[in-house]
Amino acid sequence: MRLYKKQTMSLTIKVPPVGESITEVTLSSWKKKDGDEVKMDEVIAELESDKATFELTAEKAGILKIAAKEGDTLPIGAIVATIEDGGSNGAVTKESAPTAQPQRAVVSNAPAPAPAGSVPASNGSAPIASLQVKVPTVGESITEVTLSRWIKKDGDAVAMDEAIAELESDKATFELTAEKAGILKIIAKEGDTLPIGAVVCTIEGTGKVAGERSSSTKETATASAATNSTYASGTPSPAAAKILAEKGVDANALSGTGVGGRITKEDALLAEKVSENPQINKAAQSQIAEPAAKPAAPAPKVETAAPGSRTDRREKMSSLRKTVAKRLVAVKNETAMLTTFNEVDMAPIMELRTKYKDKFKEKHGVGLGFMSFFTKAVCEALKEWPAVGARIEGEEVVYSNFADISIAVSAPKGLVVPVIRNAESLSLAGIEKAVAALAVKARDNKLTLEEMTGGTFTITNGGVFGSMMSTPIINSPQSAILGMHNIIERPVAVNGQVVIRPMMYVALSYDHRIIDGRESVSFLVRVKQLLEDPTRLLLGV
Repeated sequence: MRLYKKQTMSLTIKVPPVGESITEVTLSSWKKKDGDEVKMDEVIAELESDKATFELTAEKAGILKIAAKEGDTLPIGAIVATIEDGGSNGAVTKESAPTAQPQRAVVSNAPAPAPAGSVPASNGSAPIASLQVKVPTVGESITEVTLSRWIKKDGDAVAMDEAIAELESDKATFELTAEKAGILKIIAKEGDTLPIGAVVCTIEGTGKVAGERSSSTKETATASAATNSTYASGTPSPAAAKILAEKGVDANALSGTGVGGRITKEDALLAEKVSENPQINKAAQSQIAEPAAKPAAPAPKVETAAPGSRTDRREKMSSLRKTVAKRLVAVKNETAMLTTFNEVDMAPIMELRTKYKDKFKEKHGVGLGFMSFFTKAVCEALKEWPAVGARIEGEEVVYSNFADISIAVSAPKGLVVPVIRNAESLSLAGIEKAVAALAVKARDNKLTLEEMTGGTFTITNGGVFGSMMSTPIINSPQSAILGMHNIIERPVAVNGQVVIRPMMYVALSYDHRIIDGRESVSFLVRVKQLLEDPTRLLLGV
């Protein structure tokens, strides 16, 4: 029997974009050697930027051909390696040459040898193939996550794309989903801190799990083999899976454009545009509402100490709390932070709210709060004093011609700062809707990394907790933050008369390295003027 060499197809692996401010990375180590056979999504190298270390994965299965050396400094887009078809499938028989070998196993009546690491089935069905579920890459600056809770139990039958665990990073909480249907075998425990790429669990399946596959599995698998599908076909990436889940779009109804047919983030974004049909949206909303009905994670048990006893209770700091602590200390040590104060007469805004709040809610479907006025005033003041919204990058000062306003929100697991994009172009109603949507997501731990990164200026409102005055800490890499406080009726002098007015102290903390005293004080005075005469916000004067 003659052998024919299979035609090889080469795929180039390049340094991916890892952040808007990162232009180059260092290849710190190779996880695979030149000539090694690699699988799709398998880690092949480790790259290191000035902010984080992250893994480079194979975008297809084949033979690795290394192009860069360890220690090389590579620009974004540089070629790191190539992957060529070959390995165990490098040569095929004459009889099998016309048909490509699929990566997904075809269910057959004939017994097949069990793959390495699998457990032979006792009922004559397909062997149990084990799939490792690892911690996915969730952001350029995130190197580890905490497994906050298991949604499924060890030994449970899970469906593909079903949420099995909840992971918590220093920026957000997100769900880990099953990459195939099968039986869950838990490896990591709740509370464990895991690096990116660590194995969390395995999923084992026989091809018939929890009644999800019917007797037509054989025909389905055979048809899949005929179309040369791989295990990635129709499988969304973690980012895509999150978008599809939020929009209520079934991944089975989509065809992926990624390597091996994988559903990419771009595919998911396009799919959400298709969901503009009201009937589809209605169905999607019902699916989105389902996660809210899940039982909440049990609150930690607090043991009540007996009267007179002297005991301590220790709790492990969450990833979010540890990161917030590090950043706050870094900001105090690395910036020349000063704070300037002023006070605002809130009577005009309160009168305006009292007069129009019912009509405003009836028309826009959202309440008229103080945050929209402060956000609008800040956006106007930033146009006159752009240095307050600037930031330092290396030896350069970066000025933005837009206002992405970060709003500090107290979430169940700590302080988070989601961003209202292009707030300068939004109306008061648009700002209120954005604030309300972000607040709900923060409360339900549904904020995404994209919703919490960036931002040119931050507003924090300690007044909701009764704070009269404080010095807020800058939200790095921003250069200024505005602190709101509670409203207290105080006697003030107006036109030579002592009157009682609802007054609020406001504070602006700023980085004196790029913001001078004149700019900081003038900025805060401008905000005060706009708030005490809200008509100016409408007229832009």
